[in-house]
Amino acid sequence: MAAPKKGRRAPASQGHPGRALVLILVAIVGLIGGMFYSGTLTPRLGIDLAGGTSFTLAAQNQPGKPNAINETNMKTAAGIMERRVNGLGVSEAEVQTQGDNHIIVNIPKGTDAKQARQQVGTTAQLGFRPVLTTTAGTKTPEPSPSKGGANGKAKGDKAAGDPAKDQPGTQQQASQSPGDKPTTQGRAVTDALKKAPSAKPTPSGPAKPSAPAVPPTPGADIPPALQKQLNALDCSTKQSRAAAGEKAANAKPSDPIVACKKDDGTQKYALGPVDVEGTDVSDAKAVFDSQGGQGWIVQMDFTSEGGKKFADVTGKLATKAQPQNQFGIVLDGAVVSAPSVSNAINGGNATISGGFTQQSAEDLGNMLSYGSLPLSFKIDDETTVTAALGGEQLHAGLIAGAIGLALVVVYLVAYYRGLALVALASLLVSAILTYTIMTLLGPTIGFALNLPAVCGAIVAIGITADSFIVYFERIRDEIREGRTLRPAVERGWPRARRTILVSDFVSFLAAAVLFIVTVGKVKGFAFTLGLTTVLDVIVVFYFTKPLMTMLARRKFFADGHSWSGLDPKRLGAKPPLRRRRGAAPTQTKEA
Repeated sequence: MAAPKKGRRAPASQGHPGRALVLILVAIVGLIGGMFYSGTLTPRLGIDLAGGTSFTLAAQNQPGKPNAINETNMKTAAGIMERRVNGLGVSEAEVQTQGDNHIIVNIPKGTDAKQARQQVGTTAQLGFRPVLTTTAGTKTPEPSPSKGGANGKAKGDKAAGDPAKDQPGTQQQASQSPGDKPTTQGRAVTDALKKAPSAKPTPSGPAKPSAPAVPPTPGADIPPALQKQLNALDCSTKQSRAAAGEKAANAKPSDPIVACKKDDGTQKYALGPVDVEGTDVSDAKAVFDSQGGQGWIVQMDFTSEGGKKFADVTGKLATKAQPQNQFGIVLDGAVVSAPSVSNAINGGNATISGGFTQQSAEDLGNMLSYGSLPLSFKIDDETTVTAALGGEQLHAGLIAGAIGLALVVVYLVAYYRGLALVALASLLVSAILTYTIMTLLGPTIGFALNLPAVCGAIVAIGITADSFIVYFERIRDEIREGRTLRPAVERGWPRARRTILVSDFVSFLAAAVLFIVTVGKVKGFAFTLGLTTVLDVIVVFYFTKPLMTMLARRKFFADGHSWSGLDPKRLGAKPPLRRRRGAAPTQTKEA
């Protein structure tokens, strides 16, 4: 008695089609639950559908660079601005050049316009300058000769006194007593790089002929002209800080400058020439320092050459007294931080700390990471974009999509009859997956649905329906050959699967290339097309095929009802397959 042959193991969709259907049902429930958990029930809309803010920036001529405004620099600046804005989580921002010296930035609704304005308009010219002296941010009156000449003390000079005396127990003591706490850079912190104490203005006292207008600092060599600029500098108002920042930003790196503390202007600084330039910073990111207790910090990695410069500079500063052991980190003419140094910082990395919030640390890291703009810009115009035009176009597009979908449904019902229910159920599952995923991608990666993206979703209806039609036609071909429905469903699947995979691969490849080589709104079309193509494969493999396997066991489809779409007579099926003439009869063996 011959032993029965072992057949190949049936695929899960054939042997256990219910498992695949349960799996995709669980995925749908999980995605819908994620929408309710995140509180986001609708996709995030782009600027053409939801409105937003539009900035027009004009490039400015820079001293000593008469030919800086050119096509190359404008394209470079637009690319940097786009990366900065996208760093805020805005994937549908539009940044494009207009004319010879303008850049248009469109940001969708829901983004902080003020934050975006700071990101796109900041040139991010970074420099590390040694601190020559520092004092309160208010204007220092000139000394009166009748009160002792150059040695007379003016009102308000108490805040400009020795920081060690005016602020006991501050950073100076920490700098003289190194610690040994580990950091994320893999080196022991010896308080080598910490924020210096901030001077605060105090009530003016009586004039004393024994005190100078600005107290001399040990080892400082401040030119008289620079000292005069420092005395005249007023950082108490936003306008004065902006003017001082513009003047300092336009100064040559080799010239000393005076600058205000960024944002609040509570201090002003006399700074030496740039020792380390911003181009020497290779990367910067915001990190929360939970171990060191410094809160939000910005970690910087230097290039190999920049690391050497930084180690040499910090080594020199460490030998000086306060405040000459500080260096000012100057961003666009304003001092964002003035850390003190107690020893040389080697290893090519450093940390900027000192009262950062999460937002300010991320903003600084974002600007430094994505590079300095080759040009300086000013915002010529800022307007609010309404969604009226986009809403009308969306309405018209949805009507066109509904008409197209209705025609597809009519065709499926007329031609495939009962199989049309399988196709429509598959389209519904694909639509649910697409909607939920696009909704969840809004808060996670900043995906925004714009008009081209909607167009991509409508085009995907045809691609998805085409996959079902390929499979249905393979099944009908098998029935025409004389097979019954259950073997026809399984025999038609391998050939249909190959055709579907090749077709979807070509579609996905086209979407990927389009996404890579294009910019702006076209990326939305490419992204949606690629997403729906991947979902088409998932739906066909885990829903359409298992559903057909289960329906093949039902009498309505298995017996070829006239409304099932699988009636052998309507399909012109051949008689059942017979053995060839002259072939030897097969002996029936007993079990």
